[in-house]
Amino acid sequence: MTAPKPLVAVTGGAGYIGSLLCGELLRRGYRVRATDLLLFGGESVLPYLPDAAFELVKGDVSEPGAARAAVRGADAVVHLAALVGFPACQQVGPSVARRMNVEATRLVADAAEAEGCRRIALASTYSVYGLAPPGEPVTEDAPLHPQSLYAETKIEAEQVLRERAGGRCAPVIFRFATLFGISPRTRFDLIVNQFVLEAMTRRALVIYQRGYRRSFVHVRDVVEAIVLALEAPDAEVRGETFNVGSDQGNLSKDEVVELVRRAVPGTTISYKDLSFGGDMRDITASFRKIERVLRFSATRSVESGVSEVAAALRDGIIPDPNAPRFRNAQFIVQ
Repeated sequence: MTAPKPLVAVTGGAGYIGSLLCGELLRRGYRVRATDLLLFGGESVLPYLPDAAFELVKGDVSEPGAARAAVRGADAVVHLAALVGFPACQQVGPSVARRMNVEATRLVADAAEAEGCRRIALASTYSVYGLAPPGEPVTEDAPLHPQSLYAETKIEAEQVLRERAGGRCAPVIFRFATLFGISPRTRFDLIVNQFVLEAMTRRALVIYQRGYRRSFVHVRDVVEAIVLALEAPDAEVRGETFNVGSDQGNLSKDEVVELVRRAVPGTTISYKDLSFGGDMRDITASFRKIERVLRFSATRSVESGVSEVAAALRDGIIPDPNAPRFRNAQFIVQ
């Protein structure tokens, strides 16, 4: 009699990263339990429902009972559920943002430890670095200068896991670069995807923070990094933090704009000063550690991502989120 396949619990499993991750884990032979609030429905994971290796649970892991149920019997946990981004956290305020991003992490991590899970991976962000000084790309040891409530909550969530590095459940922290590309639940509040959408639907872009540099990574490359960490030896990942991206993804906003203009000819560009407080990132990140330790290599360029998103919108594969049926949606769950 063969042993059952390992179970991976994915919180936020119907979201931008989670829906893609669930499919890849199933393809690799894992059992998967996705827990999600389903604020935007569960269409992103519908194809997986007939698979006996997949389980979908509607739940809020900021509630103790839901956190315990999410990880019960799991070999490993990928904690993606969160209020994502500066606007979403500002909208709900510090109390709710910390409940969803920090206390939920604490509940999930405690439940994973009590359940005897082998590993827990946390989705964090390179926003924690804030406005980095000019010079060498920032490494995982660089000082943190959060510029938003979102970044502050992610720093606190990271600390929750570091405090548990000596337990049975080995934590690993990912600081993702700005994501792009399509998934079963594509987000359009991310620079590359947003620029392509605006160029396709309005033939015009308004650019703030001109010249600021960002790091970008395709959502599929992020999924690959997560799987590598789940399968790596304990000594390589326990208590470690990894920037996730690639050198080819270190671009200025002007460079991204030029890629969009090539893909969507006739797009006009205008520039405005930023007139509100926000996530003022101007960062070039280093990815040497994840390349060295996990042998990770991002394979998808921003240019190919721009073409991918443009084609999906042009061919109607992804509906225009600004169309009436989507107009009131807020893309806040990862």
